[in-house]
Amino acid sequence: MQAGRRALATALVVLALTACAESPREPAGTPVPLPSTTSPSSASPTPTGPAGAVQPAGEPSDLATGLQAPWSVVPVDGAILISQRDAGTIVEVQPGGALREVGRVDGVVAGGEGGLLGLALLQEDGERWLYAYHTAEDDNRIVRMPLTGTPGSFALGPPTLILSGVLKAANHNGGRIAFGPDGMLYATSGDAGRRETGQDPASLNGKILRMTPEGRVPEGNPFGDSLVWSMGHRNPQGIAWTGDGTMFAAEFGQNTWDELNRVEPGGNYGWPVVEGAQGDERFLDPVHQWATDDASPSGLAAAGDTLFVAALRGRTLWMVQGAPAGAPVATDFFTDQYGRIRDVVPAPDGSLWFITSNTDGRGSPREGDDRLVRIALAPA
Repeated sequence: MQAGRRALATALVVLALTACAESPREPAGTPVPLPSTTSPSSASPTPTGPAGAVQPAGEPSDLATGLQAPWSVVPVDGAILISQRDAGTIVEVQPGGALREVGRVDGVVAGGEGGLLGLALLQEDGERWLYAYHTAEDDNRIVRMPLTGTPGSFALGPPTLILSGVLKAANHNGGRIAFGPDGMLYATSGDAGRRETGQDPASLNGKILRMTPEGRVPEGNPFGDSLVWSMGHRNPQGIAWTGDGTMFAAEFGQNTWDELNRVEPGGNYGWPVVEGAQGDERFLDPVHQWATDDASPSGLAAAGDTLFVAALRGRTLWMVQGAPAGAPVATDFFTDQYGRIRDVVPAPDGSLWFITSNTDGRGSPREGDDRLVRIALAPA
């Protein structure tokens, strides 16, 4: 385990105000003014998860190896399900690390960064639904499938379409989905290479979306009859809620800054007009940022008040403490030990799981790649 490179948010903001000001930007038209960010009572999440700050402890261990371009991890009833982007399959990690194919998601069309991406689980009224965000023939979409059986015999039922019409591309597809503490389904969408979509309130791209489990617009969304929860995003791929119910998102920058944002309903995060902290009153600045060589953040997990960010290009796991209090400090772990890291999730036993991403065509596979790794957590 390697720990080092500790960066204070205040210093990064100062750097951003100078470096970003010198970076050329393409014109993006007239941005949408920042709407009110007061959360309606119906959207106020109930705090969940452990309290306080935690940090990695002890030595990491492999739970599974031999995964192929894994993208998302979901614990369910003591078992572990993982999506494989290019194959369009969902596999179950069995005791001892063996992999069992649960099923193939119909309609997945893989290419570039697209394919079978985020997974989320919903259990209610005695039913169990597995949700999947995936690239299809003409768009990105969300489906849900009955998940039947028990660990060792899980199976997928036929998919039901929840959302369609999110523009697809070879990159910038977003793709993370998660149920928030309010019971709503949240999804991240990238700009699909069409920069102007981030500032277009009528587009589903360049956004964080909020919907009911059936895909309808819930009460409390800030733009009326719209699934849009926040806008001005380039390619967010991580969402999580800290113990006090605060929502955060991790987002890929272009050439200068990757971002960790505190997500507020109706918030405008500036892309493509700004990248990183600019102090522009029209937009919300990130609470923390990294040079793109140090991060390229994908998955995001919260354990109490501590955030963990899976970094692809940075080939590290970032721990961010103090974000809910507005004073984030980031520390890196396992740098260059596992290569690219795609997703990170809190495990039911209080530990942390993360998956590598070295077989996705951009990494350098090592023996056993890709792998699911477990690391214990201890109070900070």
